[in-house]
Amino acid sequence: MTDWKSNLERLGLTLPKVAVPVAAYVPAVRSGSFVYTSGQLPFVDGELIAVGKAGAEVSVEQAKAAARICALNALAAVHEAVGLDAVVRIVKVVGFVASAPGFTDQPIVINGASELLGEVFGEFGAHARSAVGVAELPRNTPVEVELIAEVG
Repeated sequence: MTDWKSNLERLGLTLPKVAVPVAAYVPAVRSGSFVYTSGQLPFVDGELIAVGKAGAEVSVEQAKAAARICALNALAAVHEAVGLDAVVRIVKVVGFVASAPGFTDQPIVINGASELLGEVFGEFGAHARSAVGVAELPRNTPVEVELIAEVG
């Protein structure tokens, strides 16, 4: 396995506190050998780092950075549920991008999440993925990311 702690440190990142759910759900659930996270928003210290739609108020670069934060928040949820030492691999990522009409760069935006997972877990961070454009997301955020991690 990769040393996720050293990789986060090398990236200048630390796991944040898990965001408090804004509705009737939990941040992550373990079922058998998998941990499923709820959709994570790009919160940093309780504040969204971007609002608006990708391709309008939010640039591709800003949305990609937000997706990276979403993935970090998802890792924090996994860590709280089982500890990241238990992660065998990241299996699946689903990213939602609030998109302006005609915006089609959802895959580039969600690369922010995918690239972070690769940087943290190396080959074990490679995953299946969906990048979906949507009309609206909670709290007017431009991106939301959820993941499935296999754990041992």
